[in-house]
Amino acid sequence: MSELWPVPDALAYLAGGWRAERSVRDLASGDEGEFSGTTVFEPLEDGEPPPGLPQGARRGLLHRESGTFVWRGVPRPAERTLRFLPGSSRGTVDVRFADGRPFHDLDLSSGRHVADHPCSADLYRGEFTVRDADHWRSVWRVRGPAKDLVLTTDYARER
Repeated sequence: MSELWPVPDALAYLAGGWRAERSVRDLASGDEGEFSGTTVFEPLEDGEPPPGLPQGARRGLLHRESGTFVWRGVPRPAERTLRFLPGSSRGTVDVRFADGRPFHDLDLSSGRHVADHPCSADLYRGEFTVRDADHWRSVWRVRGPAKDLVLTTDYARER
């Protein structure tokens, strides 16, 4: 395993544009897919604070991902939006869905973090690893009666 890259300020580290390459494996069926696109972390707009962010608090980032997802040989456009809100310290983030529902916590202060997200009867377990100033990875393992997946995403900072 490569060295971990501790991140003292997670929002500052994530801000900007990233190239995202994701592999998706369905361990039950053997199917494989891939996503290729961009992820942009931009400041949340002024105005009313987003859900979960108290008035006057340090603002967070809007995470916008867009690209092409290929599954069973069929390409289709894919996108998602998340909110990355300030956590309890500068190395931490409170990740929420676009509508404000909680998704998971994220602590990059050591360069590695594991987070869980229960979704119906399935459990999403994410492992986040910061490799250096311009590269990080997330690996989500999804287990439950409806899913048996591994999603691995490599991020490289766009200059």
